[in-house]
Amino acid sequence: MTFHAIRSIATGALLLAGVAAASAQSKIELIFPDVNSPDVPRSVAMTEIFAKEIGDAFDFKPYFNGTLFKQGTELTAVQRGNAQMALLPPSDFAKQAPEFDILGAAYVIRDAAHLKAVFESEVGDQFRQIAREKLGVELLAPAYYGTRHLNLRGDKRIDTPADMAGIKLRMPGGESWQFLGAALGANPVPIAYSELYTSLQTGVVDAQDNPLPNNKAMKFHEVTDQIVLTGHNVGFGILIVSSKVFDSLTPEQQESMRMAAAKAFDSSNAEYLKQEAELVAFFEGEGLEVYTPNVKAFQEFAQKKYRESPLSASWPEGALDRINAL
Repeated sequence: MTFHAIRSIATGALLLAGVAAASAQSKIELIFPDVNSPDVPRSVAMTEIFAKEIGDAFDFKPYFNGTLFKQGTELTAVQRGNAQMALLPPSDFAKQAPEFDILGAAYVIRDAAHLKAVFESEVGDQFRQIAREKLGVELLAPAYYGTRHLNLRGDKRIDTPADMAGIKLRMPGGESWQFLGAALGANPVPIAYSELYTSLQTGVVDAQDNPLPNNKAMKFHEVTDQIVLTGHNVGFGILIVSSKVFDSLTPEQQESMRMAAAKAFDSSNAEYLKQEAELVAFFEGEGLEVYTPNVKAFQEFAQKKYRESPLSASWPEGALDRINAL
């Protein structure tokens, strides 16, 4: 092979390497910090569906198990440009935009289908505007995590909030969580999650509330006797992207990102709902009584408590009625 041929091959290789490097550099980086493990349904949906659906124009970089940022700091990271995306609960947004508090109140979001309907309505448009104006982020789609139900010791049947009088209900610390417990008619007690099993076992508290998968994972069924399907609080997160990043995209890329998020969470939502349905049979097999109370009575009681509380002062005017109507 001649010197000129070798030089041509070498030059071609360098050009190809340069094109590849330029292509890699031109991709839009999407750093996504998350405190969850990579194997939970919503994480799998992000890596296996969202990342693939948005296409080759993006470089999606997930960091799970809180390896990049501590829980509660992700929104600030996105706002500062240290990350581009995050999946966060309404309580995280409410720290800077108190209007979001309504989305975590008891019996506002009723179930996974209602959650989707809310964000596809004018209420969802209102929160997207608030997020853009106050937080500098774009709301893409909500992700259902599971519905919280009551889990009690003893055989006292619970049908209405009046039956909760005197029951010591463990709730997470913080004013909003403690108020939620009171809005169910119970006496809320702040107990660390890591101490809850022993607290139920020894009678420090009479009850706890969590989605059914959490109940099984923490083995609370071993130290309780019944599960009351109150469905009083729907756990969910909202996938966000920096407004600066979103505004830099073409309309086609923006739509692709929204559609990818919706498709990803349709998949993970279905998996969470499947797990919840299967767990009812599991807990019954473990000897627990599982039943549905007068949910309407609980909803009316809770919403009256919220309307009369200062906690609802930040809620967008008329939002609760519009959400209830959906």
